[in-house]
Amino acid sequence: MRAIVYREFGSPDVLKTEEVEKPAPADGEVLVAVRAAGVNTFDWYMVRGKPAFFRLLLGSGRKPLGVDLAGTVEAVGRNVTRFKSGDQVFGTGRDAMRAKRGSFAEYVSVPEKMLAIKPRNVTFEQAAAVPVVGLTALQGLRDRGRVERGQKVLINGASGGIGTFAVQIAKAFGADVTGVCSTRNVDMVRRIGADHVIDYTRENFTAGVTRYDVILDIVSNQSWPACRRVLSPGGKYIPVGGPPSRGISLMLLEPFTRGKLVTFVARVNVGDLNVIREMIEAGAVTPVIDRSYKLEETAAAVRYVAAGHTRGKVVIAIGG
Repeated sequence: MRAIVYREFGSPDVLKTEEVEKPAPADGEVLVAVRAAGVNTFDWYMVRGKPAFFRLLLGSGRKPLGVDLAGTVEAVGRNVTRFKSGDQVFGTGRDAMRAKRGSFAEYVSVPEKMLAIKPRNVTFEQAAAVPVVGLTALQGLRDRGRVERGQKVLINGASGGIGTFAVQIAKAFGADVTGVCSTRNVDMVRRIGADHVIDYTRENFTAGVTRYDVILDIVSNQSWPACRRVLSPGGKYIPVGGPPSRGISLMLLEPFTRGKLVTFVARVNVGDLNVIREMIEAGAVTPVIDRSYKLEETAAAVRYVAAGHTRGKVVIAIGG
């Protein structure tokens, strides 16, 4: 089968399409014929190997790439009870930092607990766009932000992968949603449900008079003190994007912020995949696809994501 691999860290040019052995499902695993895979900024961090601890964790030799996926079950291992051959599924592969195989491949063997039935009203490409960014948006707003109806929520980076899900999920929760994006994305962010849109090329949201109950910050281009100034008295600032070095520094700062700064890493679980599936099937959330690439064009896809200007998600179309 064909798969994307790399043997050294560097630019997206290190990514190669190679013939590798087709996996077999181990106990508790599901063999998926991958129809589409989502590209995340995290994939770019893996390829370039920065910060340096990524290189230590990933090691040397041939490495796979890709986490998000959607496809069709081809076979199941022993003790698998939730899926059968022919089921259409979406979810993630193994822990990206320990993966033996990645989702940028024609087949991948995935732990059963990482998958759910695909939303019936979207394509494989749309479904592959969901897992990492959808779970991040859901868990950030619901679990960390505890968003309630009528609260004011600001999404900084509303036009990207996490942002397009966050705007729609916050709106589904009944929040008054403000999206921050560039000029070219203002209309799109408004179309997906934002009540207010701030064009960051013309206005800095941290200089405004509005106070927010939750700020979900995906781009992390404003300082913590500046963001804290526009929080309501009980408000929460939740950074979920930006350079890993900034994320680490905010995690160290969090214990001293009296609960206003909340950091976290999204976790894959079947329950939350099903929550998002139900929201998609109900029409409350629709995945936004920016571009689709072929498997052999993965280097170009990662390069585009690394530039940081995606509108929604970038996906790799693989099978079918």
